[in-house]
Amino acid sequence: MKTVVTRPARPPLSKRGVMRRMPVIVADTGDFTKSMGLWQLVALSLGGLVGAGVFSLAGVVANEVAGPAVLVSFAIAIIASGAAGLCYAEFAGMVPRAGSAYTYSYVALGEIIGFMIGWDLLLEYTAIVSVVAIAVSGYLNYITHYIGFDLPTWALGAPGTGSGHKVDLFAVLLCLLLAFLLSRGTRESARVQTGLVALKLVIVAIVVVAGAFHIKAGNYQPFFPFGVGGAVSGAALAFFAVYGYDAMSAAAEESKDGKRLMPKAIMISLGIASLVYLLVCLVIVGMVNYTDINVSAPFSSAFDSVGMGVLGLIIAVGAVVGVTTSAFANMLAVTRVGFAMSRDGLLPAYFAKSSPVRKVPSRVIWPVGIVSALIAGFLPIREAAELTNVGILMAFIVVALGVMRLRRTRPEVERAFRTPWVPVVPLIGIVFSLWLISHLTWVTWLRFVVWLLIGLAVYVAFSYRHSKLNDADRSLT
Repeated sequence: MKTVVTRPARPPLSKRGVMRRMPVIVADTGDFTKSMGLWQLVALSLGGLVGAGVFSLAGVVANEVAGPAVLVSFAIAIIASGAAGLCYAEFAGMVPRAGSAYTYSYVALGEIIGFMIGWDLLLEYTAIVSVVAIAVSGYLNYITHYIGFDLPTWALGAPGTGSGHKVDLFAVLLCLLLAFLLSRGTRESARVQTGLVALKLVIVAIVVVAGAFHIKAGNYQPFFPFGVGGAVSGAALAFFAVYGYDAMSAAAEESKDGKRLMPKAIMISLGIASLVYLLVCLVIVGMVNYTDINVSAPFSSAFDSVGMGVLGLIIAVGAVVGVTTSAFANMLAVTRVGFAMSRDGLLPAYFAKSSPVRKVPSRVIWPVGIVSALIAGFLPIREAAELTNVGILMAFIVVALGVMRLRRTRPEVERAFRTPWVPVVPLIGIVFSLWLISHLTWVTWLRFVVWLLIGLAVYVAFSYRHSKLNDADRSLT
């Protein structure tokens, strides 16, 4: 009897080539130590959510873009972020794997989309680390000036931020310090992060309560000095401050029970952060006329102006400690995205080696630390912030689309959390994100497009052939 050898059926084209998709369920590789419980995950998320947006960017948006309507700016950003956060929560409970939006889009929409989102996040997260470092530097300069010690003029800020400024020295040093701390291990860092986030929330409570006694109703008028368009532009600029859960989801493989804990951590942290931002914006523009806000150290300067300089100093010290947690969360996220892309074959395998002792991606950490230090040292805070927004908004759009697609194509997959009112909630996130994107400057778009073109060249020249899914593709041809 003749033996008939059957060849495996070729998969649909949508699952091959540049549109090949990572399996929803992937075996644990053991690359990371599972050390984070619920409140450590919440702290990591809040570390990214409640940071530069509270202690610095709220003042920048009010002073330069929105005026008292900074309240509207953050409300718009929170609505968009909340809709996207619900989508992230579904993915986090379904695919608890390092990489965040990169991994989610790879699973749901295909390799080329996943790569471009991951490539984009490498720049976005690194730029956010730089923004936060610049914010911390402003408060460090305030502290050193208060105690009578000033850095040389050349070390006080990036070129263009003041006469004689050459480099933001404090910002550079902070980025390098964070890289060093991350290289020491996640377990210890997560414990420190939790304590610092608790301290940060205490300081924010002090700011809100003490500042409420110095609010002047006249400072809220005119409410829209830059028009409604200014408030919308402010939302686009402030948006990156209210999505720290994205950074936390990049560390999914370090959670003790990612499927169950990560959706809870996203929801808890987003609720706390939303309340914090609205209260802080209400206080800062109520205490000081928006035209007089010191963008380098808004709250310390505000309390100094009402004769509470000591409290301003305490806030500055707390801001340095607290805002640093935001930089930590985002630097952790970019290193995990870079590691995940390398592990999947889309970036050189050299970066996919974790430390055998500390279980951290050391080969990714130091390049990120150096690049973020260069951005922080030589770009003003607003220009650095504008590097972040297009890509993060694009990631939110892709994650929302991914939720809708998998609901249709993979309804049988277990979901620890289900986004409510699909497709309404994902569509809200998509529409808000597109709206915010349309208000970003052409320079921001130019930088984004150039970065994507570089990424496309990398994918064509290297990633497509080295992808771990490429072997499976070849076996089916």
